Amino acid sequence: MLEYISQLSSADQERMQDVLSQLYRQTFLLERKYDKRAGRLVLNQDYYFCEQHMEFLKDYLDVAGILIERNTELGAIYIQGQTLLGERLPKLATIYLLLLKLIYDEQMAAVSSSVNIITTFGALSARAGEFRLTRSLSSISEIRRAFAILKKYQMIEPLDALEELNEGTRILIYPCINLLLMREDIKKLLAVFGEEAGQDDAAAEGTAAAEETAAAEETVAADDDPAEDAAGIYPESPKAQEEGETRNAE
Repeated sequence: MLEYISQLSSADQERMQDVLSQLYRQTFLLERKYDKRAGRLVLNQDYYFCEQHMEFLKDYLDVAGILIERNTELGAIYIQGQTLLGERLPKLATIYLLLLKLIYDEQMAAVSSSVNIITTFGALSARAGEFRLTRSLSSISEIRRAFAILKKYQMIEPLDALEELNEGTRILIYPCINLLLMREDIKKLLAVFGEEAGQDDAAAEGTAAAEETAAAEETVAADDDPAEDAAGIYPESPKAQEEGETRNAE
């Protein structure tokens, strides 16, 4: 392996380090990536560099117990292995990932002419509503963070500025998402998230009802206490009233 590296030019050696760094950092390398300046998908030269040196990369990564795979149909090169330490996704990012996979599968089934699918934030939110997950989609900052994580791992590419996030914001779904869980497994996971959201709703409603009941009991208790009359004087007891009437008679 050292001999192979030594035969590369200094520029290619640096590029090899960069390609390996990308794979460790983001798992996937795409054949085509969206270029905002060009406004379209463009060829990714790092993908072709990796493809050119695939045999070396297989041997190199195998030493660390890591497999490198290439899916020519989807145009993706990726690594996998038990020794890789993946990032723990926040719940919202996980939910989005599952929903985007469903959207991707549905549009691909509609005889799509491209392995890259475009959806909108409105469509994504609507699917979240179908699975009773809308309570999880609250904070704008959390939503942006979730999209940033999915972008990092080559799952999506926001085509519009996230600072102006709205229902029409377009999201490009990369084919890497097709290398994740199967459709039926995803539906089961979404159902579990939906049940958890329902339990949270029930707990929240129960807490609110308990607070209302407690407030009502406090009001009743306050009404049962001797209260001031309009003049700010507490009414006397019946016995005290009788004694007062006797003194007045005398």
